[in-house]
Amino acid sequence: MPYAACSSFFKRQLQHASLRTRQISLTLDTRTAVSLLAAALPAEPGVWADLGAGSGTFTRALVELLGPTGRIYAVDRDARAVKGLARWAAREAPNVVAAQADITESLVLPDVPDASLDGMLLANVLHYVADPAPVLRQLGRLLRPGGRVVVIEYDRRAANRWVPYPIPIARLAGLFAEGGFTEPTITARRPSAFSGEMYVAVGETSALLL
Repeated sequence: MPYAACSSFFKRQLQHASLRTRQISLTLDTRTAVSLLAAALPAEPGVWADLGAGSGTFTRALVELLGPTGRIYAVDRDARAVKGLARWAAREAPNVVAAQADITESLVLPDVPDASLDGMLLANVLHYVADPAPVLRQLGRLLRPGGRVVVIEYDRRAANRWVPYPIPIARLAGLFAEGGFTEPTITARRPSAFSGEMYVAVGETSALLL
C-alpha cells in the first residue's frame, strides 16, 4: 500500500499509541528503561529523538544515559502528553524539547535539519503501523551518516488491539533493510508484563543509501 494512502490509517492506529505508552509506563519505571537502553546507546552524548514518547519513561532514560550535554526531542502526536513532557522538561530537564508531531508524516523538528540527528528511539510505536518500513525510511532522513535507530518491540506476542501488528525478531532484519538501516543487533530482552518478550534492537543508517 502506498505510503500516502496509509497515512490516515496510521493516524487512527497511533491514536491508541500514547494511551498504551502511558499504560506501559505504569509497569516500566525509568530505572528499568535505563537498563534496557544502556547497551543500545553510544558512550558519547548527542542529539536524539524519542519518537512516540508518551508520558516520557524512555525520554527520562535517555536524559540519564546521554547526560546534561545531550539534546533530546520528545515527540508525540497527543497534545496532552506533549504538554506534560514540556512541564517536566521545564522543571527538570532543560536539554529536552517536547514537540507535537505525527511520525507517520514528513516529520520536521525545530532546529533539526535533515541528516543531523545522532539517534532516534521508537519504543513500543512501530507495532501500530501495518507497514512500518516506509515510516522508518522517511524518519531515517533525519539521521546523520552512521546515525543510530533503536527500536523496542515484542517477540512471541500475538496480535491484539494494543499490539495490532507485532514485529517479531525474525522479521526485523528484513524490516530494517527495507527501511534503509543495517542489520539489527539485539542488545536487551526482558519478559513482557503482558505476554511474550520485550526486546531492544539497534541499527544504523545504511551506507548504501547515503
